[in-house]
Parts: sequence; structure tokens; C-alpha cells
Amino acid sequence: MLRADTKGERLKVGVIGAGIGKAHVAAYRQLPECYHVEAICDLDVEKARTVATEHEVAKIMPDYDALLGLDLDVIDICTPSNLHFTQALQALDAGRHVVLEKPVARSLAEVDRLEAAERASGRHLMPIFQYRFGNGLGRLRHLEARGLVGKPHMATVETHWRRRPAYYEAGPWRGRWASELGGCLLTHAIHSHDLLMQVFGPVRSIAARVATRVNTIETDDCAAAVLEMASGALATLSVTLGSEQQISRLRFCFDGLAVESSHEPYAPASDPWRFIAGDESAQARINAALGEFVPHPEAFVGQLAQFHAALTRSAAVPVTLADARASLELVTAAYHSARTGTPARLPISPDHPFYQGWQPARASDM
Repeated sequence: MLRADTKGERLKVGVIGAGIGKAHVAAYRQLPECYHVEAICDLDVEKARTVATEHEVAKIMPDYDALLGLDLDVIDICTPSNLHFTQALQALDAGRHVVLEKPVARSLAEVDRLEAAERASGRHLMPIFQYRFGNGLGRLRHLEARGLVGKPHMATVETHWRRRPAYYEAGPWRGRWASELGGCLLTHAIHSHDLLMQVFGPVRSIAARVATRVNTIETDDCAAAVLEMASGALATLSVTLGSEQQISRLRFCFDGLAVESSHEPYAPASDPWRFIAGDESAQARINAALGEFVPHPEAFVGQLAQFHAALTRSAAVPVTLADARASLELVTAAYHSARTGTPARLPISPDHPFYQGWQPARASDM
């Protein structure tokens, strides 16, 4: 069982899911003083074996119960979306800390149940939001901390990717409401939309439309939305899986400063970012402050490094279930707006019609 005192320890990890789990394993290996991956679990044993061989993981197993029976500190869950909630509850009940890929649950009601289970367990559950740890975003937060970013006015967020039929054929759980739980709004754009809220704060309302135009699937693969933020700033979201040029782009307009992210589709929070001030003297102050910024580990490595600090040195957990709840609250409101044809207001309370889930009763209802 997990020892109560893990200070200064190299934590033992078990990973379930050899798809995106491969990237998680690679990140743990870049932090050898912090973690050791003891085992990888997947129903496809050969897939797990390939990852284990590449990354020198000793144990391979097809059974989650067996994984939970090992002497581990952390369970890292990288399975299909519909399994996340139940497997996270099992891991917390077994006394393990949890790293959980998105989405953490199929509804806000389940997120609230996870929060209660986490409190009762005395362990930590960290959702994965690796985009938050990009150095481009870090530079913007550095400027904010120095009081060099003015009032927010407007933001645009583009997630323009390409997903062909082979993508869905390789993972038959994808593109289905019952197993993927949602489409491009939930699975693909969720990280960039989380970055928007990191910079501009909470959302007050959303008017959204979704469509399935690119592939023959149940879930959405195109979406557009207009947001009013709690600050009064506005934002637009544009998402498609039918772009032959793949980019992710975030652009923020503040009083006295325009900021544009990298266009790298899967790492928009990483450098280079552009910071354009209103005049030469302001630009000189911006440039001087940016020169003070010290880059840090990014993406999965950056997030997992901070998680280790939280578990061993009582630092703050870098991403919490409250953060994941905010992202799923936006998803819930977007689907509610798309289905009703009216703007949806946030926050969403337990009496909201979509609190128990945004999935339609039938795919045709969407």
C-alpha cells in the first residue's frame, strides 16, 4: 500500500492505457529522480509491450485490478474517455494518487462526485492540462505579474486540425457519444479553451453552434461560439477537424498590448509568442520584462514535475479538479446552447438540465 510519507521519494507509477499513455511514460522517464514507471496496463498486450520495451518498463498487464494491487504511489489513467470516472474512483479507493487524462468525467455531477472521493481518500487527483505549462503562456503570466498587461478586450481561439477516417478506425471508441462522450469541443479543443480561461478568467455566457461535416461519426467535428467573459471581455471559438493546414492559435487584445500564440497545433502555449505594445516606450518595458523570464519544463514533463513537488514537498497541486470542472462547465454550456439554439449562462448549478450530462439520448438529437 501507499506509504503516508512520500517526502523526497522517487514515486512509483502505474500507467493504464498505452495510447496517449506512451507520451506520459516518456515524460516520467525525463524525471528519473522523481518517478519510476513500474508497470503499464492495456487490454492490447502487444501495444503495452511495445511501449514497455521502448521505455524499459518491467511489468506488462492486461488487468486493471492487478495494476491496482501493485505497490504504487500513482495511477496514471489514459484509457478511453468513458472509463475515466470509474477507474479514478477505484484508484482513489485503493489509496493511490491519480493522474487523469481529459475529460475527467461525463458530467459535472460526476466531477462533483470525484471531488468528494478525493477529499475522503486523503489523496490527490490531478487532471491533465499540459498546455498550461508552455513557456509562451508563461511569458504572458510573467508580464501579468509585473502589472504590464492591461484590461482584457477581445480574444480569438482557433483549433483547426485534421482527422481522417483512419483516426476513428484506429480507435473505435472515438466519434461515439457513449464512449468518447463528445466531439471536437470536448476532445480536441478543450486544452486551448482552458488556456483562454487561464488568461481571461471565467465565462459568463456562451452562444454556440456545432456540426458534423468532416467525418461520418456521431459526435461534432466543427464548432463555433461567441463568449462573454465575467470581466466583460468577449471571445470567439473556432474548431474544426477538417483543416488541411493544422494550427492552433490564440490571440488576446488587452488595453495597450496584443498577444499572439505559437501556431503549433499541439503546443500553442509554447514559444514563440508575439507581444506587441502600443508604442516604443511600452514595447521597451515589455521586452525588458520578457528578458527576465526563465524558461521551465513544458507540457507533460512540466506538469508532472510540479505534481511531484506537490506530493513530496507540500507544494500546490498544479491542476485541480476545480480546474477540470471549469473546462467541463464550458463544454456543458456550449452543448446546451447548441441544442437549444439560445445562449447559455454560467456557472451551471445542480438544477441545470445538463448537470447530469450533455450527451444526447440519441445521436440524431444533436
